[in-house]
Amino acid sequence: MLIAAEQKASEIGINISVYIVDESATIKAFSRMDKAKLVTIDAARKKAVTAVGYAMRTGEPWYKHIKDDPILFNGVQQFEDFILLGGGIPIMIDGNLCGAIGISGGHYKQDEQCAEAALAIV
Repeated sequence: MLIAAEQKASEIGINISVYIVDESATIKAFSRMDKAKLVTIDAARKKAVTAVGYAMRTGEPWYKHIKDDPILFNGVQQFEDFILLGGGIPIMIDGNLCGAIGISGGHYKQDEQCAEAALAIV
């Protein structure tokens, strides 16, 4: 998964950090490409933790879920390990939540492309 994500990142011209967690949000794999910004490390971690914690993709699905609820919108963003930005995707195998991947380094839509490329091999 790390290799597939990094290959996609190279293909689209970005440098990323990749963070993979199991169903309990424990780190299972991590990689940071040369020249990926340091902030990408924590952003990738938060994307993976958010995705596995709620079994929901970060980005647009989360935004649609909270955008019309001011209490929820403001409340979840106070959680230490929550991030709204796209690039976090749950890892589902046979309908079971097995973990999540978080990608950071480009625009969140590019991060999503890299995460999807990684999940394509699962």
